[in-house]
Amino acid sequence: MQTNQEHIGQKDKPRGWLRKYIFSLDHKIIGIQYFFLALFSVLVGTALSLFMRLQLAYPDQSFGFLKTLFPNAAPNGTITPEMYLSLVTMHGTIMIFFVLTTAPQGAFGNYFIPLQIGAKEMAFPLLNMLSFWLTFLALVVMVAAFFGNATTLGPIGGWTAYAPLSALGESVGAGQGLGVQLWLISIAIFCIASLLGSINFITTILRGRTPGMTLMRMPLTCWSWFTTAALSLLSFPVLFAAGLLLLSDHFLGTSFFIPGGEYVSGTLITDRQGGSPLLWQHLFWFFGHPEVYIAILPGMGLTSHVLSTFARKPVFGYRAMVYSTVAIGFLGFFVWGHHMFVSGIDPRTAIAFSVITLVIGVPSAVKTFNWLGTIWNSQMRFSTPMLFSLAFVSLFVSGGITGLFLGQTATDIPLHDTYFPVGHFHLIMGVAAIFGIFTGTYFWFPKMFGRMMNETLGKIHFFLTFIGVNLVFVPFHIMGLVGAPRRYPTHAHLEYLQSVMPLQKFITHAAFLTAAAQLLFLYNLFWSMWRGKKADANPWEATTLEWRNASSSADEKIIVQRGAYEFSVPGAAKDYIMQDEAEEKSKE
Repeated sequence: MQTNQEHIGQKDKPRGWLRKYIFSLDHKIIGIQYFFLALFSVLVGTALSLFMRLQLAYPDQSFGFLKTLFPNAAPNGTITPEMYLSLVTMHGTIMIFFVLTTAPQGAFGNYFIPLQIGAKEMAFPLLNMLSFWLTFLALVVMVAAFFGNATTLGPIGGWTAYAPLSALGESVGAGQGLGVQLWLISIAIFCIASLLGSINFITTILRGRTPGMTLMRMPLTCWSWFTTAALSLLSFPVLFAAGLLLLSDHFLGTSFFIPGGEYVSGTLITDRQGGSPLLWQHLFWFFGHPEVYIAILPGMGLTSHVLSTFARKPVFGYRAMVYSTVAIGFLGFFVWGHHMFVSGIDPRTAIAFSVITLVIGVPSAVKTFNWLGTIWNSQMRFSTPMLFSLAFVSLFVSGGITGLFLGQTATDIPLHDTYFPVGHFHLIMGVAAIFGIFTGTYFWFPKMFGRMMNETLGKIHFFLTFIGVNLVFVPFHIMGLVGAPRRYPTHAHLEYLQSVMPLQKFITHAAFLTAAAQLLFLYNLFWSMWRGKKADANPWEATTLEWRNASSSADEKIIVQRGAYEFSVPGAAKDYIMQDEAEEKSKE
């Protein structure tokens, strides 16, 4: 198989600034483009969440800057219920698609897959460029959805776009006409971009490995990117098809998701019938639960990679980690029904989904115990990437434990529409994945930009962020247990929730402090690009090929001699051995 590597990603050198840095075919430039697209998106998504937190903590207070920014959506300086729902929708959509999907896979995957497997380039460079620009176009269309209705900031149906609310246009609510249509077009474009990227990733890993780089010698990051690409390849077409059907309900007068006998604003809908809102839920969640693993699996692979590097030990149970990664990806396609326990699903079917939901916890537990085995009795180096990796494990465990309650019908049904699942998926899918992105940024920054990020600022950023996210999202579970409903713009009118209103303010203050801590990260990021200490070729003393390539000729043939995590080998001259280092060198 490796004989194909010489023909993978061959291309001429770019000519001109535009071709080299804008419409580039270089996987490293494209990876950086994805990185900054995700960075812009996370800033937008975070701003939307802070607007929501203001409304939840101070529902009756008028803010002059809101009136200035949104004269139609917040004419009195207060957020209307419709605007609040649009904030929920756009925050969830931008964070899930353009941050959690884009950064770990599009940015780091594009940049480092060829470097880690010894390929000169991605298998299809032109397809790679096209994938990024389609993602950029999808983001532009999504931003345009902010302006679909003057009284909202986009559609109001949530990031899940449940039908028939998303299928009947402006008659059911502001933003549900043009706003939803732009939202759907953006998601459709994003699906195409993800499919192109998945094909490229899978082909590159299977056909582009350098001699000696067998599948079982690949870094665990490559296994996670490979499995994630397979998930994307199989799940995004379902979302794409569902989006086209919903668009046809808008533009062609079909009724795929619109049942008969619907009353909208007191008017009976008589020209549509026969559709099924549950069909949309099935199609969406068949994509939606694999999307959880599309967001988290790259972080799992990177955590394994970084823990081994900074613990100076081989990954505990490498093969078990590979098999558990593949098992999570496979089982992820069979648990979508646990999102639908409250939709009237057959109890026997619900039992099946509950059992599989518990089963998928087994490979997750394998990973957790192997992470602990990797760092056990080790000589840990507590650099910033290591701190974020350790926090990833903590967040993954705490978020995963709360998921056990939501995987069972008896406990999910009363908790489903409360803050409890919001806290759960923010911890395990949102914050854990974000910590994976932080890990990758601090760890690979020297390779991407040739300089080191400031360690002191990095550690301050870590502690403020880790404490902050727990102060924000752990109380969500408490609010869920007392029955606080999600998607409500205020709980002030609910007498039984008056005791938790101080908790809303506490969460809001913690959220603003956590967001402020990210200014340290932004300063460190951009300052270090230009003024940071110049990085050595292998500053972390890692073993994988991306660090070897830093000081080697691009035309030099790479032959892999060993696995990815040869640390603390008895009799070796130093405590790490590079993957391509000849056997005799390790005995000098």
